[in-house]
Amino acid sequence: MRIVWAMFVLAVFLAPAAQAEDAAIARDLARDLAPTGTLRAAINLGNAVLARKGADGALSGVSVDLARALSERIGVPLVLVPYDSAGAVSEAAASGAWDVCFLARDPKRAEGIVFTAPYLVIEGGYLVPAASPIRALDAVDRDGVRIAVGRGSAYDLYLSRTIRHATLVRARTSPAAIALFAESGLEVAANVRQPLEAYAAAHPQVRMLPGRFMEIAQAMGVPKGRDAGAAYLRRFVEAMKADGFVAKALDANGQAATVAPAE
Repeated sequence: MRIVWAMFVLAVFLAPAAQAEDAAIARDLARDLAPTGTLRAAINLGNAVLARKGADGALSGVSVDLARALSERIGVPLVLVPYDSAGAVSEAAASGAWDVCFLARDPKRAEGIVFTAPYLVIEGGYLVPAASPIRALDAVDRDGVRIAVGRGSAYDLYLSRTIRHATLVRARTSPAAIALFAESGLEVAANVRQPLEAYAAAHPQVRMLPGRFMEIAQAMGVPKGRDAGAAYLRRFVEAMKADGFVAKALDANGQAATVAPAE
């Protein structure tokens, strides 16, 4: 009985200390992830699979839902910081304009951003005129072929490393790349598969090439130097995948994509 009583007394005295320690950890984490006291989430509006702006100006999408869930978990207010392209988000990493981002992982971006494991995997595809002699992915990289891309996008960075003969023609954003392809009579448009398929469905004068030229692993990230925040964000992403949050957010926003496997 004395042992039980001693354990009870010890628990009573240790509980406030443990709670204080947990509160201190939470404060340190919030300070690392949101040093201004507000979580500023960079939202890339150049990829409709991730986010969109409604007619009323409201932002929605799986990345917006994840940002809200994160702010609730760490107990700080949320501000969404919209950008019209992924390139603009990554270029702002060192400026202190945002605290967390939603971008495809890429070696170039990783120079200034620490990424989590992916939460989504989407595909990069090619669009060509219906009468084009190009019928397969491996026929794209040829002399005289011009490929429209969104400047600084994941597929722009990838193709910049891998294309040897074709020429990349860069538009300011990914949506603008499709318009550039159509208006300038380019041979190919590269982009995320979903907007290409939507464009092809509405324009019979173009067609998709079968297959994908790359997988685009969408992840969350923080600017380099925020080690505690990066570690927590990795755990957060795994939890959001495991409990079905990402899959439900995709469904709620009417988007079809593959939830990345656990890591």
